[in-house]
Amino acid sequence: MNVYDFDDTIYDGDSNADFFKDLFIRYPSLLRYAPDLVKIMSDYRKTNLRFEDLIAKYGGVLQDFIDKNHPDPEQMSKEFWDKHEKQIKPFYKLIQKEDDLIITASPKFQMDEICRRLGIKHYLASEFDLRTGVFGRPCFRERKIEFFREAYPDGVIDDFYTDSLNDEFLFPYAKRVFWVKGHEITQIK
Repeated sequence: MNVYDFDDTIYDGDSNADFFKDLFIRYPSLLRYAPDLVKIMSDYRKTNLRFEDLIAKYGGVLQDFIDKNHPDPEQMSKEFWDKHEKQIKPFYKLIQKEDDLIITASPKFQMDEICRRLGIKHYLASEFDLRTGVFGRPCFRERKIEFFREAYPDGVIDDFYTDSLNDEFLFPYAKRVFWVKGHEITQIK
């Protein structure tokens, strides 16, 4: 089986950041959260913020937004992917296989729609309920191994594609590892 990270690997960019940008446009009242969200994401990208702390801060912002706006998560996801599906990198369709697995920190509600559209049957994502703003388990860093082993106890990763050292915990489980930088792919193991 081939396993892929999603953001900046198959998707050209960070789908979570793009999702929030779209929300700011659709719901201008969200702009009041922008400074906090920028700081949270900046700290997170610099790895100064643990994922658990990100969840606590991010979830609270989303919960407040949800309480005030009551968005339909499925519709929001469809509208987002109508606009951003074109950001799936062309290389993926050229090498896509029936048993591919996406393993991502992105929330499951966001991945449901794009995986359906791409014909990806197997994916593991962070548990997040957009209706309540409550995070379940994050699928991130070493936790990706937990998700993988729970879903595929005897699974073997032939090729693993990623853009981030946050995924280094999966490297030992893969026969080959590919580094994706933009549209360039380099085998690193």
